[in-house]
Amino acid sequence: MTETESIKDLAIKTQAWGLASAIDIYGCDPELIRDAKAIRNFVVKLCDLIEMKRFGETIIVNFGEEERVAGYSMVQLIETSMISAHFVNFTSAVYLDVFSCKPYDPEVARDFAQDYFKGERSTLNVTLRQ
Repeated sequence: MTETESIKDLAIKTQAWGLASAIDIYGCDPELIRDAKAIRNFVVKLCDLIEMKRFGETIIVNFGEEERVAGYSMVQLIETSMISAHFVNFTSAVYLDVFSCKPYDPEVARDFAQDYFKGERSTLNVTLRQ
């Protein structure tokens, strides 16, 4: 990959079967990550932004008996795979996974998610699936 080549470009060039992104966002707005309506809105906007077609409704469940892991979990099937996330109340963190066999820009997904949830910082790990 060259400095000007994006991960999306690399996925296309190498004919990767899929692109998986693990996006961890820290220091998020506690009210936003505890709001199912805000999470649902985020999914719609993210899918539109990275040009993914949603398949069915977004599944959002609030659970966790242990305070350390309690919070909403979300799953959205997309026609080319799925998007999932867990929103941790205790640490105000979001753990977002985007997997698709249609190329997308993981940096765009990360920047949007961090801005949407008002995160202080984030990490991005990307895997090209062959």
